[in-house]
Amino acid sequence: MKYRIEGKPMPVVICEMGPGEAMVTEKGSMCWMSPNMQMETFGGGLGRALGRMFSGESIFLNRYTAQGGPGVIAFASSFPGDILPFVISPGQELVVQKSGFLAAEPGVDLSIHFSKRFAGGLFGGEGFVLQKLSGNGMAFVEFDGHIVTYDLRPGETIVVSTGHLAAMTASCTMDIVGVPGVKNALLGGEGLFNTVVTGPGRVWLQTMPVSSMAGALRPFLPSGS
Repeated sequence: MKYRIEGKPMPVVICEMGPGEAMVTEKGSMCWMSPNMQMETFGGGLGRALGRMFSGESIFLNRYTAQGGPGVIAFASSFPGDILPFVISPGQELVVQKSGFLAAEPGVDLSIHFSKRFAGGLFGGEGFVLQKLSGNGMAFVEFDGHIVTYDLRPGETIVVSTGHLAAMTASCTMDIVGVPGVKNALLGGEGLFNTVVTGPGRVWLQTMPVSSMAGALRPFLPSGS
């Protein structure tokens, strides 16, 4: 499989498939394809399907396979930002925001990933439920806004506002912590919780989560009478 990523700020990844090669994606991600790409909808097992439902994603996935010769298929970002490629392999697993998975080769496994502290994560908004990409193969992940990366040393931490953690290598750990001080939490405008990521590993941070964009636009949208 060959690919190229084009377009800003709404990128698309265009995959050139060999005969019999396939890509797996969430529903609604495919934007165009050659006529010999055969689509099959599947659940991938009850446990995995329920995990995707719990994380806010579709229960079912779509597999597109090139039949009878080479094929082309394209997957578009759903929000202004970036699409990045990742090679997933044992020891090179990736944890991404619940809306980050775009498409992958069939050897990549998509599962649910929880924050370390269940109670804090339950009230921590977007930082609670994430998705883990494991197995073997190429995966494409979409991020919101501009992406900044940090390489954390063992034990080194970074504090991230809710929603701005786009992805991290599975070697990192994360925790949901409350904003210290009642006045800070209630009047500071930064929410009640932050996400603390601890190395070793790489962290991808995004400048404009969908939730932040929605909040910025809300005052300018007409309200129902």
